[in-house]
Amino acid sequence: MVTYVSALLYGVGGLVVAGMALLVALQEKLVYVPVLPGLTKSYPITPARLRLTYEDVWLRSSDGVRLHAWFIKLLPDCRGPTLLFFQENAGNIAHRLEMVRIMIQRLQCNVFMLSYRGYGASEGCPSQHGITKDAQVALDHLYQRTDIDTSRIVVFGRSLGGAVGTVVTKNNPDKVAALIVENTFTSILDMAGVLLPFLKWFIGGSSSKGPKVLNFLVRSPWSTIDVIGEVKQPILFLSGLQDEMIPPSHMQMLYAKAAAHNRRCVFAEFPTGMHMDTWLAGGDHYWRTIQEFLQQHVQEKKDDESSNNDIDVGAK
Repeated sequence: MVTYVSALLYGVGGLVVAGMALLVALQEKLVYVPVLPGLTKSYPITPARLRLTYEDVWLRSSDGVRLHAWFIKLLPDCRGPTLLFFQENAGNIAHRLEMVRIMIQRLQCNVFMLSYRGYGASEGCPSQHGITKDAQVALDHLYQRTDIDTSRIVVFGRSLGGAVGTVVTKNNPDKVAALIVENTFTSILDMAGVLLPFLKWFIGGSSSKGPKVLNFLVRSPWSTIDVIGEVKQPILFLSGLQDEMIPPSHMQMLYAKAAAHNRRCVFAEFPTGMHMDTWLAGGDHYWRTIQEFLQQHVQEKKDDESSNNDIDVGAK
């Protein structure tokens, strides 16, 4: 009996040690995947391939990292909403161009696509601290432009991008008009238990009931659930109910946390939407949901309110 108990304890201990080793050694590679298997880090296409009007933008993050982005405009003089798009954790912004092409047409908007540090043509290595800086410099760049309506900047984040977008929206109530999050997790701490179930007993977010004794090992916790309740701007939640990577319950928990503090929250479900294709599976309903949200919460300025911007543009 003693031998059996000892063996069981050794087995549990071995699992804990193995989990700790995986977290320490591989966590960045699990959270951030700039290069998809079989592909290169470079962009396979540019917006020109899809006949989109765009600008290559080079930025310098506050810690000196050189970043690349594409600013894609519906029309040279488009004054509609400008969406600051934050992508998922895998691949680069070129892999989202087909979706963005349709987004621009359906929403009559501009789209600013940032390559996180370590992704695409951007320098550096990805981390939560660094990507938060990257998101801020992208927003600051947009807010300083004179060729857009800066009162209609909307942050749109999918998956990891939703976590990034929530932080930058919370930190900039005067610059961001609204937030859209799609298929986003409550936290990487909670996702550790989804990907490696035995870890849920040792790692978890604020809503977890486990002991959380290994939380200190997670370098990029991205605890969206602890930030979303502080966002004051309108929020649209887009949830694909067939999401095979992030349990849809995470989106429901994020909505509940936000709605408890913010009355301008909208939750939309798409029954056949998976993690990466909710925009496609949702079809017309997906785009109409976003259109209606923008029309209600990101309205165009009246002529007298926008006169100052018009003067700035004319003087450029």
